[in-house]
Amino acid sequence: MSLTSKFKEAMVGLKAGRVTLDYPAHPRPVPENFRGRPIFDAQKCIGCAACANNCPAREILVLDVCQEVRILKYLGRRCTYCGRCSDVCPEKAITMSHEFETATNKISDVHQRLDLFMSTCQRCGRCFKETSPLEQLKLKGYRFDDLENERWIFRSRSFLESEPLVDDIKIELD
Repeated sequence: MSLTSKFKEAMVGLKAGRVTLDYPAHPRPVPENFRGRPIFDAQKCIGCAACANNCPAREILVLDVCQEVRILKYLGRRCTYCGRCSDVCPEKAITMSHEFETATNKISDVHQRLDLFMSTCQRCGRCFKETSPLEQLKLKGYRFDDLENERWIFRSRSFLESEPLVDDIKIELD
């Protein structure tokens, strides 16, 4: 280790200049395709619950009070800002904001709640129309997520218990 090699190393470090950012005083603008916290628009939402069914962190809960009233609640505790809820929303009611400073002392500052009145079809009584056979394979019926304890519960009912599932077919034997 000679003194000249140390001097050369010091000159390389000085040529680089200042590499740290003056972040809190002068923040840089976020990139155009940056995914921050999801923002829900109650005016556009049709209550299909595709966001809740596709959220990998299970941070969107759904509660059907009755056939016409549905509550969607975004918790935001474990959200990784993946943007899947925004991608699957058919009405583009969820947009990813450019907020990245979401630290707070109260977790309720991050929560969002939508109380939706869903008008039903006069012929079939359903709240929305499924668009494809893949949608028909998904979870149907009423959702019973636990909003008070903020838990996702996998319980659904897609038929009435009072009616038989399949009509019996009478077969005549020879």
